[in-house]
Amino acid sequence: MPARATRDAFGEALAKMGEKYPEVVALDADLAKSTKSEIFAKKFPHRFFEMGIAEANMIGTGAGLALAGKIPFICSFACFVTGRYDQIRISIGYAQANVRIVGSHAGVAIGDDGYSQMGLEDVALMRAIPGMVVIQPADDLETEGAVEYLCRHRGPAFLRTTRQKVERVNPEVYRFEFGKAVELRKGGKDAVVFATGGEVYFALQAAEQLAKQGWDVGVVNVHTIKPLDVEAVLAAAKRTRLIVTAEDHQIIGGLGSAVSEVLAEHGVGTRLLRIGVRDTFGESGTPEAVLAWFKLDAAGLAEQIAAALS
Repeated sequence: MPARATRDAFGEALAKMGEKYPEVVALDADLAKSTKSEIFAKKFPHRFFEMGIAEANMIGTGAGLALAGKIPFICSFACFVTGRYDQIRISIGYAQANVRIVGSHAGVAIGDDGYSQMGLEDVALMRAIPGMVVIQPADDLETEGAVEYLCRHRGPAFLRTTRQKVERVNPEVYRFEFGKAVELRKGGKDAVVFATGGEVYFALQAAEQLAKQGWDVGVVNVHTIKPLDVEAVLAAAKRTRLIVTAEDHQIIGGLGSAVSEVLAEHGVGTRLLRIGVRDTFGESGTPEAVLAWFKLDAAGLAEQIAAALS
């Protein structure tokens, strides 16, 4: 199966779910071609609302539609939509409105568009809102499953998707299970990597490279960042000497912070290595070059994990 961007899988899944769930509607802030909500728009033009470059208005409208019984998916780049934090906090969070916020173009892997377009703080912002679910799929199958689940979920949710194509990491028979991390590579006596989104495939590649150096490294795919699978973290901490988190996001407030909170609150002394963007801004370049610069590609992950284990 060729690699696919999770934004593409989102658009196709939303159009498919539109047939099954007549309450589903979609809103976009002048980026429907990029977020792929245009696929839904072409199929259900009377259930699609182009809000223009007015994200705050889109958020308020989405909240109103949700309170009227609809299931709105409001779409934009992750950095733009979560940048309207006050509207999300009150209109969606405080109201516990049944809105799905879809943040596309997440992370440094969007490449040439540069920092102004990169969602690198979005997970931290959404995690902080009471009752907000945060989901980041690793491949197309997981994205399809997440979209189907979100059509049934009650309450606000944030779905994070990629611009870049990502390799499939799950088997054809995969079924999305909300809140449950997926062990993709067993073992992990030396280290267990908890990865999310596009970093999952790189984590698997890095584990292969490290195995050739004699290290036993397991890989766990965390598609649901909030609520986090606490039991999966604790189980891994018992069998390994190093927990690693890998995310295309700031290490502050994202998956790394979520895992560190679990370890600290349960009094677990296992060492933690957080891999992500280290309290800096993004750079412009090809996706491959930028990922390598931030050591978020397979080679970069392997290098950092090996250094921590040595």
